[in-house]
Amino acid sequence: MSAVHYESYTEARSHLKDLLDAAEQGRVATVRRDAGRAAVVDVERLRHFLSTVCVSRAQVVAEGGGWSVFIPGLPVAADGATFDEAIGEMLDALREYAEDWQERLQGAPNHRDNWGLVQLISLSDDDQLRDWLVGAAR
Repeated sequence: MSAVHYESYTEARSHLKDLLDAAEQGRVATVRRDAGRAAVVDVERLRHFLSTVCVSRAQVVAEGGGWSVFIPGLPVAADGATFDEAIGEMLDALREYAEDWQERLQGAPNHRDNWGLVQLISLSDDDQLRDWLVGAAR
C-alpha cells in the first residue's frame, strides 16, 4: 500500500476511513486545505517519536528535606516532600504549561519552539509522561 494524499477537505472526508487506516499503519497520509497541507498521524506513533526526540533534561535535586524538579530553559518547576511527590507535582506543572502554551504562549519567541514538547505532554497519559520525565526505559 502506498501513501494517501487528498487535495481537499471534502475529498479527505469522503475517504476518512482510508485516511485513518493509512495513519494507523504508519503510512504517509495528508490533506491539503487551501495553501496548507496537514499530516494525519497515529497518536501512539507520534507520541513515541516525540518521546525519543524531545529529551527530558529534567533535573531533580534534594534540598531542605524535600525534592525539587526543574527543566532548564522551561518556566516549569515543582517541589515535594518526597521524590514521587515532586515528580507528581511536575506532571501537573507540565500539563499547566501545555495549556498555557496552547492558549497564549505559542507565538512568544521564547516558547514557540516548544511545539513538540507540548504535543508530547498532551498526548501522554500520566504514566507515559512520568516515564519520559524520569528517563524510564521505553
